Amino acid sequence: MKSNVKKLAFAGIFVALAVVCSAFYIPIGVSKCFPIQHMVNVLAGVFLGPWYACGMAFVTSLIRVLMGTGSLLAFPGSMIGALLCGLIYQKTRKMPLAVLGEVIGTGLLGALAAYPMATLFMAKEAAVFGFVLPFGISSLGGALISFVILLILERTKALSLLEKSLSTTR
Repeated sequence: MKSNVKKLAFAGIFVALAVVCSAFYIPIGVSKCFPIQHMVNVLAGVFLGPWYACGMAFVTSLIRVLMGTGSLLAFPGSMIGALLCGLIYQKTRKMPLAVLGEVIGTGLLGALAAYPMATLFMAKEAAVFGFVLPFGISSLGGALISFVILLILERTKALSLLEKSLSTTR
């Protein structure tokens, strides 16, 4: 199996950006909402594909937890959102649907997956749908930021150049 050095480098840059910007968060309920994480998830899903995006989200969450700037709730939300965003973009090549994939993946599916994490591993009392609103707000904000960035890149023709540069098919 041949690794793609460009994709690994981009994933590393996305991880670094998300970790450095993790100082900026919005507290909503028991969760910390990181719109930059969701912005990076969408960008990674579009540029790198679903598996690199999911891996990037995992590494970012792990570093943030180890540094004390994130919680265990970061894992299901960011990883599911990045994966779904990447899968949808891979199948449709439509940016609005990729953004929607991040919001549904993190805001709904990731929020529901966070419930057992909170109750079992963090000893927090939570309602099953208690994370949907904060995760949804956070993912929507970050996804909209990424959508604006992607639109700018598309209008300047940089999006197609980046996608072509990172393509694994030669």
